[in-house]
Amino acid sequence: MGLYVRHPSSFGHETGAHPENARRLLVIEEAMNARDWMSLEMLEAPAASREQLLRVHGAEHIDAIESHVVAGAGMIDMDTITSEGSWEAALHAAGGAAAAAERLLEDGGGFAFCGTRPPGHHAERGRAMGFCLFNNVAVAAAHAVEACGAERALVFDFDVHHGNGTEAIFYEDPSVLYASVHQSPLYPGSGAARDTGRREGEGFTVNMPVPPGAGSEEFLSLTQHVIAPIAREHQPGVLFLSAGYDAHRDDPLAQCDMTEEGYREMAATFASLGEELQAPVVICLEGGYNVAALASSVVATIEGMQRGGEPSEAPEAAAAPYREHFAGSWPALRR
Repeated sequence: MGLYVRHPSSFGHETGAHPENARRLLVIEEAMNARDWMSLEMLEAPAASREQLLRVHGAEHIDAIESHVVAGAGMIDMDTITSEGSWEAALHAAGGAAAAAERLLEDGGGFAFCGTRPPGHHAERGRAMGFCLFNNVAVAAAHAVEACGAERALVFDFDVHHGNGTEAIFYEDPSVLYASVHQSPLYPGSGAARDTGRREGEGFTVNMPVPPGAGSEEFLSLTQHVIAPIAREHQPGVLFLSAGYDAHRDDPLAQCDMTEEGYREMAATFASLGEELQAPVVICLEGGYNVAALASSVVATIEGMQRGGEPSEAPEAAAAPYREHFAGSWPALRR
């Protein structure tokens, strides 16, 4: 089963000439429509409830976002813009991800692609930043664990920018494992490999920074030879992908070298992993600012999820240092 989650309010989050703008979704939806939506079932994203938001955000943050928009919107910081439609868009982006997780867990498998905005992975418990208002994937992961019966969840973030918000929200929580492959140095400056969680969450943060120029072979090697073995050991009941496409070689905001084929194989890896673990896969759109590359990469991701069979295996060389680094927390990496 495959779902495509959307809501018209995503187009009401007006940001003007900002890199994160409504044209990103328009081009994705044009590409999907040209392919008859790739036979996915359409699901209209509901608004997140206050209860869902409060699992990962403080009440003051939620109220501040609403008040800011009601008061006329505008700049939250130098990167993060709102308009009068941003409150509804943010509610439906977070609610859509949570609804996708709930639906797939009820149905016992499958995947969903959440084509909504604004993105979320930079939003911290009490702070909007980096184009993000609410942390959509964190809302969905917490909902899956606390309300839908999934004992554990895994969030794999392959946006080129580290998901500081998602990491911080779950940094002490062993029920949600956060793993990230991201370019370093780059905004927001977090995501060092030494940052592995705290207290009960020690070991459940897996950061794998890569240098500028890293491409499909490196990203896929880390996915298959570090994240997949950890996932098999962790045994999550649901898998989340924070799917940023700004590691694409044509993206203007970073210097990595990913291709559509790389995204297709990463998705195929997670499709196979989800089937093995009997865990659904929820894909939440994050970054990606070359709209042609973004649309073709989203299509490639969905093709990878639908393809079936084993993904192409990447060489282990790029993963070897990180396998050694994280082996103390994850015995599966010692093999």
